[in-house]
Amino acid sequence: MPDYLTVSHLTKYLKLKFERDPYLERVYLSGQVSNFRRRPNHQYFSLKDENAVIQATMWGSSYKKLCFDLEEGMKINVVGRVQLYEPGGSYSIIIESAQPDGIGALAVQFEQLKKKLTQAGYFLEQHKQQLPQFVSKVGVVTSSSGAVIRDIITTISRRFSGVEIILYPTKVQGQGAAEEIVKNIRRANERQDLDVLIIGRGGGSIEDLWAFNEEIVVEAIFESRLPIISSVGHETDTTLSDFVADKRAATPTAAAELATPVTKSDLLTWLSERQNRSFQAVLRQITIHRERTTQLSNSVIFRQPMRLYDAYIQKLDQLSLSLNQSLKNQVQTASQNINYLDRRLKAINPQQGLVNFQDKLRQNQKLLMSNMTSLYDTKLARFEKAQDTLLSLDTGRIVSRGYAIIKQNEQIISSTKQIKQGDHLMIEMKDGHIKVEVEDVNN
Repeated sequence: MPDYLTVSHLTKYLKLKFERDPYLERVYLSGQVSNFRRRPNHQYFSLKDENAVIQATMWGSSYKKLCFDLEEGMKINVVGRVQLYEPGGSYSIIIESAQPDGIGALAVQFEQLKKKLTQAGYFLEQHKQQLPQFVSKVGVVTSSSGAVIRDIITTISRRFSGVEIILYPTKVQGQGAAEEIVKNIRRANERQDLDVLIIGRGGGSIEDLWAFNEEIVVEAIFESRLPIISSVGHETDTTLSDFVADKRAATPTAAAELATPVTKSDLLTWLSERQNRSFQAVLRQITIHRERTTQLSNSVIFRQPMRLYDAYIQKLDQLSLSLNQSLKNQVQTASQNINYLDRRLKAINPQQGLVNFQDKLRQNQKLLMSNMTSLYDTKLARFEKAQDTLLSLDTGRIVSRGYAIIKQNEQIISSTKQIKQGDHLMIEMKDGHIKVEVEDVNN
């Protein structure tokens, strides 16, 4: 009989085939990302096309090196190796590096970061500051050796020679450029005498301009207290710094013109016009007030000032007469009230009232004594009558007249129906008691 392999032996054999096959040791594969869900460390998903699907694994160290974010449905080109997982008997590709298919990774990263910052509100117009109309100091964050700073100096000197330019020499491309841009933006914001800040560099590829697409640079521009003008690359180049800045200039020259919206000659002309208009306005006011003063000085009041007091003197006389008449009326009314009260006081005569009260008191005393005597006699008669009634009910007095009281067990017998033959009774006489036994009862 033939020898049978175990599943483990077969799987191990296939695994060795996968590992030793030179075509599977390094695979260049193109496919669409499927079943992708971001995990904290290692990433597990699928790559598929119209007819097939393969499981994919990307270790955390490789995933962190990506310059873009993987997304569901994204088509990517990957480099990796194929391996077989023995416990499950399945094979997959271990991805070492990946690039978006068709467009560069930086372009994908640009669109992803732009979408993220747009949703966070970094590019909203309501957050942008107005540029000042007049400036005295302008800060510039750019390379000290490039054409950008020369163009800015030339333009500002031509338009407004009195403006001071503060240069913050900055690395504008390559490793560490983004951090240096952020540092100089914050340094400029620490000064209190700057009016506006220009950041920028000359043209170049997306890689050359990438420092101005970094998220930390966008955040620094967004948080800047100073209004910022962005001038990065040529007119056709667009960076995220352009979107978040308060103003975007296509060239360094345009940035300098935005920083100095009014030229010195325009300002002098404007000041001259304002000075002439102010002079004419003051002159008109002086003429109007002079004419008004002349009219007032020629008026009757100024020529005969005493006429101002005629009406007040007449009104004072009327008020004086009215006051005197009012005082007379009040004195007369008070005198009448005094006479009336005096007559009432004499009519009352308190001495006579006292005599009347004394007479009434004596009469009341006599009446009181008479009523008390009558009441005493009535009460005494009622008492004696009640006493006689009470004495008439005394049993001792009844017995003393020859009557007797019959009791049985201390109860008075008032009827023959209360006793029967053989009962023992007590007869109470006036001078003692008799105990008897009943022989017969006749009802």
